[in-house]
Amino acid sequence: MKQALHCIVFLFLSFVAIAKDIPARPNPPKLVNDFVGVLSAEQSAALEYKLSKYNDTTSTQIAIVIEKSIENDEAFDYAIRLAESWGIGQKGKNNGLLIYVALQERKVRILPGYGLEATVTDAYAKRVIEEVIKPAFKNQQYYEGLDNATTYLIGALSGQFKSEAGGKGKLSGKTIFIFLIIVIGIFYILSKLGGGGGSNYSRRGGGMDLLTGMLLGSALGGGRGSNYGSFSSGGGSFGGFGGGSFGGGGAGGDW
Repeated sequence: MKQALHCIVFLFLSFVAIAKDIPARPNPPKLVNDFVGVLSAEQSAALEYKLSKYNDTTSTQIAIVIEKSIENDEAFDYAIRLAESWGIGQKGKNNGLLIYVALQERKVRILPGYGLEATVTDAYAKRVIEEVIKPAFKNQQYYEGLDNATTYLIGALSGQFKSEAGGKGKLSGKTIFIFLIIVIGIFYILSKLGGGGGSNYSRRGGGMDLLTGMLLGSALGGGRGSNYGSFSSGGGSFGGFGGGSFGGGGAGGDW
């Protein structure tokens, strides 16, 4: 009995000795936390804007944490402790999701909160890691991997939660799309009616393509590089984590 107690104490002390310290919750609050510097200021700002915008409209919080090393800790346990410590997601909804990256060990983990596990299943998280993140990370394309991964995750979660404010006073994506189609149609008709002279570029529709791209880019936002001009290095308008809880869902992998 005494020997068994010594073994338990030894194992506990060993765990405490190797457990990695959780970094302090970011202040000011941020969803994209690159502690290594693998993302440029523009790339971090683009991801921050994209995820902050998604949080504003759905209350779902997707956080990215990139660290140099896991420091002999276990990636799954550490990711849960980090997500719980920061409180990613809303209390009660538990709609947070953490993408954790340990650069030195080449480990990545997608960890959904309790409220997202039915949608971001273990199999789906694994698929995103294997088919989206790993190929990009192997080529050191960290931004591309994270940008595409968050797009896939947002697509899977679309419509599951709504903003606390209920989205009052904001146009829906469908309304904006219909409006764009009407505007583009009007410009197209006008360009045809007045297209007798003008340059070759206008007659070929090049001006129309540029206008269409500008309208779509400004309305949809969040695309790769399309909104860099409106970002500052400080990131988006994220207000802070809400105390979400996590279980054992998700998946991990090495690249």
